[in-house]
Amino acid sequence: MSALPKLTLFNDNVLSRYQIYNSIFVTLPFDTIRDTGVLLPLFQKMCEKGFEKGKNPTEIIETFFKKYQDNPSKKEQIDLLFHFIKYIERLVVLFDAIEDAAFPIVNNMEGFGTLRNSKETAILSNKKEQLKKYLEEFKVRIVLTAHPTQFYPGSVLGIITDLDKAIQNDDLLLIKKLLAQLGKTPFYKKKKPTPFDEAVSLIWYLENVFYDSVSNIYNYIQDNIYDGNPTENEIIDLGFWPGGDRDGNPFVTTQITLDVAEKLRQSILRSYYGDVRKLKRRFTFTGVEEILTRIEKRLYKHVVRSYTKVNFSQKILLSELEKIREIIKNDHNSLFIEEINDFINKVRIFGFHFASLDIRQDSRVHHKAFTQIVDDLLATGDTTFPKNYHNLSAEDQIELLSTIKGEIDPEILTDEMSVKTIESIYALKTIQQRNGERGANRYIISNNQTALNVMQTFAMLNLCGFENELPVDVIPLFETVDDLENSENVMRTLYSNRAYRHHLSKRKNKQTIMLGFSDGTKDGGYLMANWGIFKAKEALTKVSREFDIEVIFFDGRGGPPARGGGKTHQFYASLGPTIEDKEIQLTIQGQTISSNFGTKNSAQYNLEQLLSSGIKNEVFTKDQISTKHRKLIEDLASTSYQTYVDFKNHPQFLPYLEKMSTLKYYAKTNIGSRPSKRSNSDTLDFSQLRAIPFVGSWSQLKQNVPGFFGVGTALKKYEDSGKFDEIVDFYNASDFFKTLLENSMMSLTKSFFGLTSYMSEDEEFGEFWKLIYEEYKTTKRLLLKLTGHSTLMENYPVGKASIEMRENIVLPLLTIQQYALKKVQDLQKSGGNEKEIIVFEKMVMRSLFGNINASRNSA
Repeated sequence: MSALPKLTLFNDNVLSRYQIYNSIFVTLPFDTIRDTGVLLPLFQKMCEKGFEKGKNPTEIIETFFKKYQDNPSKKEQIDLLFHFIKYIERLVVLFDAIEDAAFPIVNNMEGFGTLRNSKETAILSNKKEQLKKYLEEFKVRIVLTAHPTQFYPGSVLGIITDLDKAIQNDDLLLIKKLLAQLGKTPFYKKKKPTPFDEAVSLIWYLENVFYDSVSNIYNYIQDNIYDGNPTENEIIDLGFWPGGDRDGNPFVTTQITLDVAEKLRQSILRSYYGDVRKLKRRFTFTGVEEILTRIEKRLYKHVVRSYTKVNFSQKILLSELEKIREIIKNDHNSLFIEEINDFINKVRIFGFHFASLDIRQDSRVHHKAFTQIVDDLLATGDTTFPKNYHNLSAEDQIELLSTIKGEIDPEILTDEMSVKTIESIYALKTIQQRNGERGANRYIISNNQTALNVMQTFAMLNLCGFENELPVDVIPLFETVDDLENSENVMRTLYSNRAYRHHLSKRKNKQTIMLGFSDGTKDGGYLMANWGIFKAKEALTKVSREFDIEVIFFDGRGGPPARGGGKTHQFYASLGPTIEDKEIQLTIQGQTISSNFGTKNSAQYNLEQLLSSGIKNEVFTKDQISTKHRKLIEDLASTSYQTYVDFKNHPQFLPYLEKMSTLKYYAKTNIGSRPSKRSNSDTLDFSQLRAIPFVGSWSQLKQNVPGFFGVGTALKKYEDSGKFDEIVDFYNASDFFKTLLENSMMSLTKSFFGLTSYMSEDEEFGEFWKLIYEEYKTTKRLLLKLTGHSTLMENYPVGKASIEMRENIVLPLLTIQQYALKKVQDLQKSGGNEKEIIVFEKMVMRSLFGNINASRNSA
């Protein structure tokens, strides 16, 4: 590993290479418009200088056409802007590929936060046995979701992968060809993807990245921490939402759920088939070759011929592989035994499911569906429920639901949603029969508010003919500020229920609880969402320990800081002894998948960072917040919350988002299969608005409100009262508080108010824009004062350099987007030509994509 500073390595291996390959890219002839690649750098400079001089996007673009074009027509101007968009989209891909290629050079793959570092630290601290014991239970679960924040089609992902390799090899001829291919490959999807399409896109990562990187980590732990002995713990689990996440997505059908599960099964068996073919080249020994041929034939039936009979399983395959290992060990001097060990480990980790498919639905949908199920059963004369069920108290309903058993026939149900809900549970049973129990054994209830929400789901599962014990974890998802505060009472009620407690005893006395950052931030602002979740975890840990239950927290963390993202591993490393941490579970979505887990190197590095954060917190150090500091953050969160709520209740809040941002265009793009809001209403209802378009719209404006609003006001309260030193002391003493504010600084770094400063003069929204800008300035000033830095992210120079370069690449794109938005607004006000409006709306939509991908976590 080079001793050069990380920033020097980044500059040499990323920025310098980008300048070289960019110069090749912009000279390639992609289109009929002459010299687009030559004009783009000129436009880039004009944007930079224009904003420095306080010009608005319209002035910048009009000046550009006057200076560099010979009296162009409207059509020529629009065509050139669309070609700029096309070029910039691909420049983002080029930068992604270069950064990915340089990842193992810039990041020390054996340095701090890696498993090698953790192992050596444990040995030096005489804690290797403690580390081994901890890893016997500790797990990391990465759950891939299809939230609509990335649009790269599979063809582009393939080009990125090939570019990555070509750049590592300095193969200029191949790089030039790949750049030419990139220029001619469509990015824009003409049709919305189906949930199955989304699943196929993410399975690409399972096959090409996780299959090897996860097993590499397990192999390292087995060889270097367990001294070659296997551990029963898989250590890393993979989860999967596309095809199972029904919350707000009417396009997820029972058939799609089954199809996705089968696709996952086929994908892992295809990967095994490829490995068996490779093993046959090595194990040409008597007694081994015959078994491998037998395995190969069985895999061939299931993969190539889509064999439908369930006569092959993980258990059978492992039994065959163990026979091979014994023969090699006893008869062939353990020759190439590491290769069979690797394959056995893969089969143990991935089974016949590859990734566990989670089923998720909203509690409000469940309640309505369940109510109708009761009515339909009563109408047929069924006695499962008493006739007065709906009049019973919630307590009595819970008691009754805990003992319900049966096998309901979906044919008797009169309501479409009731049928879909029951069918999804039967699908879960089918998946378990084909893929094994780990194929689908979790049912998540989003927007969970009460214990009754959980017990209705529990009862529906038990009404679907599961014999003996229920092989499914029922997982409540608490999201809003109020629901987080009430979560302890909900779980106490459930733990006190004898039947539910018995169910948990059969699930290894473990209860998974999901906590959602997205809606928490949308509901209560940045500080309150994070502190509210921290407190909820403490309360839930306490009540779970009281009932001898091991609680596992599943974080809906998303990509940007506003959705719980940012420096994720540092966040987990900062949790103290008051929060259960036997497992780390989190969702990964959109461009966070490609940025953190897009290559084998980056996936292995970031998975190891997550593993090491748990190890650090449990084996080495515990970061505990003192009573004094708890009062401090409680007050900060309360002040921030009130500031954010007042802002959210401002009469111009929703109109500003609706008229001045890209919010409504998210629904019109073909990025994801899911609608941008839960209801079909034409009017904008904040409670029905999904967190992703909400956060994303602020990001497109370069006003990352959800990641900072209220933080500055909360800090200013202490500055005004002469108590700012207390905040400084807290920041220096607590890793949790430090990580929280550093992630907020990332949101500030990705903000650029010069882009929209023209809005300050707007007759309707000028004062509202100024309100946001003042909070931004206050937050930035006080965070710099708190840290003692002169610039944001000063202590993360590589991250800062990467953000600055990405923001620079998309500056022309942002300029074009604001120009188009303003054109749409002006044309609508003046009753302008409808065709013109459509063209500029298309320009807004097309510019969304490059901005989204460049930011890598949307804020």
